[in-house]
Amino acid sequence: MIQNNFITELYRAIDAKDASKLVSNMTEDSIFRFANIPAVEGKENITAFLAGFFQSIKSIFHSDLEYWNAVDVWFVTGYVNYTRFDDSVLKVPFAVLLKMKADLIREFLIFVDNSELYK
Repeated sequence: MIQNNFITELYRAIDAKDASKLVSNMTEDSIFRFANIPAVEGKENITAFLAGFFQSIKSIFHSDLEYWNAVDVWFVTGYVNYTRFDDSVLKVPFAVLLKMKADLIREFLIFVDNSELYK
C-alpha cells in the first residue's frame, strides 16, 4: 500500500531536479508523457529525458498541490513554477494522471501548457 506521503515525496524529487529519485518510483516499462511531447518509454529513456529537461531550467517548484487516489490511479493538480536562467519565472497550472501498477507508476501523464517557457 502506498504511504500517504507518496505524492509529496514524488514532488520533492521533481523540485530537487532529481531524475533518478523520480524514476525509482516507476516500473521498468513505464511511460512518461510531458504535455504535447511524444511519450518516452522505459526507465533509462525517461531518466535521460528528465535530466535534459532539468538542465534546461534553473529551477522548478510545484505549489498548491491537491491530489486524489482511486484504486490504481492518482490525480494531482496545482501550479508549476519554472525559473529560467535569467531568473524570470513562468507559473502555470498543471494536472497529472498517474496510472499505478502495484506501488509503482506505470504511466506518468502530465497536462500543462508551458509553451512560454523558452520564449
